[in-house]
Amino acid sequence: MKNKSTRLSIFDSFKTKGDELTGEAVRQRRIISHLAREENSLLMTRTAISQNIAEKNNTAWKNVYSGVFRDLDEILIPMGIVEEAGRLPLKRGPKALQEKGIPFYHLTNKGFLVALSIDEVKNKNELLRDFLSTDQMKDKGLEDSIRILLDISPNFVFFIFENYVKAHCNGKIKELLPFEILQLKQILGKNFGIQREMLEGFVSLSASHRKNILSLLAKFG
Repeated sequence: MKNKSTRLSIFDSFKTKGDELTGEAVRQRRIISHLAREENSLLMTRTAISQNIAEKNNTAWKNVYSGVFRDLDEILIPMGIVEEAGRLPLKRGPKALQEKGIPFYHLTNKGFLVALSIDEVKNKNELLRDFLSTDQMKDKGLEDSIRILLDISPNFVFFIFENYVKAHCNGKIKELLPFEILQLKQILGKNFGIQREMLEGFVSLSASHRKNILSLLAKFG
């Protein structure tokens, strides 16, 4: 069960090292990223997740297993981001363990929302379309707008999700789901106001002035 001290750490950074993420933040990101792309239950156990992270860290999987175990059991599962998806049978080992099997895990709808905020997740377009099909947005207009924006400005869409989840991690919004326009306004209202002002002004410009503005913006990447 989630308690008051349970907190997602995927945006935590060292106070003395700028934006460098803490080890816990990196590990939680990699757990979520791994489960966001895997569908094979054999690769969704604690050991398999640890092996994947260890390979990226160039270390032995046993060195990261305890951290993965703790993140799953004390953070990600109590917060409803990850849940047990089933058990794999064991043919060896203690009889009690053979009967219980080895648990494997998957992301919940909330977990997929969190995954949309993580840069390391590569299949975010697909994940977002799947997320939108789960009816986690009560505002149909918001859902339709996000679908349109995903086609024309995916980076802006994932900027929205990153800031939304970050606000939750910082305690600015209590619950991630349902994904609501009022909570978006609370955390990104100023940004949206700037975007709206720019879009309204841009569409009123002549073709040559639009070209000038686009040329300026291109210099920033």
